[in-house]
Amino acid sequence: MMLSTIDIALRGATVALLLVLAASLFRGFGTVLAGRLAVAFALGSAAHAVSYSIGATSPVSIGHAPLIALSTGNVVVFWLFTRALFDDAFKLRAWHGLVWAAVAAFSFVNCMWMAPAGSPRISIIAINLLALGFIALAATQTISSWSADLVERRRRVRVFIVGASALYGGMNAVLQMLLPGGATNEIANTVNSAVLAGVVAAICYAMIRVDGADLFPAAPEAAPVVLVSAQSTAAEDANDQNLVDALMRLMGDERIYRHDNITIGTLATKLGMPEYRLRRLINQRLGYRNFNVFLNEHRIAEAKAALADPSQAEVPVITIAMDAGFQSLGPFNRAFKATTGVTPTEYRRLKATAA
Repeated sequence: MMLSTIDIALRGATVALLLVLAASLFRGFGTVLAGRLAVAFALGSAAHAVSYSIGATSPVSIGHAPLIALSTGNVVVFWLFTRALFDDAFKLRAWHGLVWAAVAAFSFVNCMWMAPAGSPRISIIAINLLALGFIALAATQTISSWSADLVERRRRVRVFIVGASALYGGMNAVLQMLLPGGATNEIANTVNSAVLAGVVAAICYAMIRVDGADLFPAAPEAAPVVLVSAQSTAAEDANDQNLVDALMRLMGDERIYRHDNITIGTLATKLGMPEYRLRRLINQRLGYRNFNVFLNEHRIAEAKAALADPSQAEVPVITIAMDAGFQSLGPFNRAFKATTGVTPTEYRRLKATAA
């Protein structure tokens, strides 16, 4: 009885905190995709806090099933939130909504008909394996993208938010699959509630320690390629100026951005400087928040010159993209249109007409 009371109190506190967080995020960042997805993730997490029950195999009521479906669908929201958090240019597509709807619908049907008609344990394992799959996708997105973030405090907070959420989600899914029910259920649910409350509180605390405008940028960064000029030299110390000059030589003369899989670590090694210092240099001296944006600005500038060159009018767009350092045509087209407002083919046609 005591554990049940504690469990209910922890769930109530967690739901209240998540609702306050969702309202705050919606008010401050409701116009930003990452902010809207954060709101959806917080609301889905509140549904999870209300509905989860480790080891339960009893039939689910019609009122409880929608909450379980929202909780299950929240792993898709978590994956999308992670993508938007680490990629300022990420956009939702119709198929993203279809994936969420399919997962939520599968969970609902599973609760209402599949589990009662078959083996509840098999249904629980299937649902949680699905959840683990999306958590793995979110973790992969984080690992592949976090190093490109040049704002150190924001980068740490973003990784913490995703890491803490993924660890809790993974732990919850594993417990759901391993604990078959019985006397340990009450203890497991209470411990799980305490961990969830702690994770939510820690995430809220971490978020208030970083500028929300940095965490959820209002728009994709569109900084031009910055060449150091006499106007900015006066504001820089001599050592940083030398490093900026060396960096711009690598980018302008050696065109290192063309290299396959260039990372900020390899660039720092070539410049003979610590990686953290290069991050700070590109962020604070050149005004970029993301390393990939910094690279792509140079790649797009080279591609624009090639597309506008009459002597290269017959060169395929994909060849120009690959020569500039892009690995495939899709990312090049998206980056080019985000920068110029038109596709590479349209840009070439406009330049040919103007000539």
